Amino acid sequence: MNRIRFWLCAVAAMLATMLSLAGNRALALAPAATLTTGQVHLAPHRAVYDMVLERSKSNNGVRALTGRMVFEFMGSPCEGYTQNMRFVTRLTGRHGRETVTDLRTSSWEDGEGRRFRFNSSHYRNARISAVTAGDARRAATGGRVTVTLSKPKARRLDLPARVLFPVQHSIRLLQAALSGARVFQADLYDGSEKGEKVYATTAIIGDRLAPGANRELARIPNAERLDGVASWPISIAYYPEGTFSGEQMPSYELALRIYANGVTRKLLIDYGTFSIRGTLRQIEFFEPTDCGPARDKTGKR
Repeated sequence: MNRIRFWLCAVAAMLATMLSLAGNRALALAPAATLTTGQVHLAPHRAVYDMVLERSKSNNGVRALTGRMVFEFMGSPCEGYTQNMRFVTRLTGRHGRETVTDLRTSSWEDGEGRRFRFNSSHYRNARISAVTAGDARRAATGGRVTVTLSKPKARRLDLPARVLFPVQHSIRLLQAALSGARVFQADLYDGSEKGEKVYATTAIIGDRLAPGANRELARIPNAERLDGVASWPISIAYYPEGTFSGEQMPSYELALRIYANGVTRKLLIDYGTFSIRGTLRQIEFFEPTDCGPARDKTGKR
């Protein structure tokens, strides 16, 4: 059960991370360090997903799982991006014992990926079990990243310059899709797992779905705003940093449909022995901030 709860916390942190292909062209690799093409405009929004157990092997201890995730994304390149999420699950183990997990996360990321502040609180059966808080800063020259953790204990980490923060990662992924790439690889730091872990990610980008494809999905209020937005089916594998190889199995995989404005639908999280499906049930869009030429990168005039 401890490993199952760890998995659920990891996937919640990972989801707080998210955000024209045609013909038979060969796979194109889009390295994070060199990809600069494609204009991405992320839509401020609040989305609610119902989470259910999709599949479970008999020996993994998961008999049933239901939950709900509420995700809010706000901000702009000039004022930075704020992400808030709450993910509550009710898990039934092999012997019928129920456990309720509640993960609450909040983060702010600079519009140019220079700084990333984060905190998260984990609750188990209404009792707090873990707290993580930290501040990651990228060197002014675009060099290494320094992470200062204040919780669960004070610690300093030095990460390589290639590491991306969550919104950075989402933007680069969308840039890869817009540029026609089929594969996107990058190292991700999102403050999960006590703020101590970097993941090597590999995303496989499917064929572009033209505007209008959203009409094929279940209709929910406000989702019609996605009808005019292109999207892509994407599968992202997450590996512990430094362990990726052609034969290495990922820690978990996330499949989803991502729209050009960063909204996601049709979530599927696969841990190998069990998987969880997320279905968008509610969505509300907010007006974006005007980042005119009179505003600087902090959002001030």
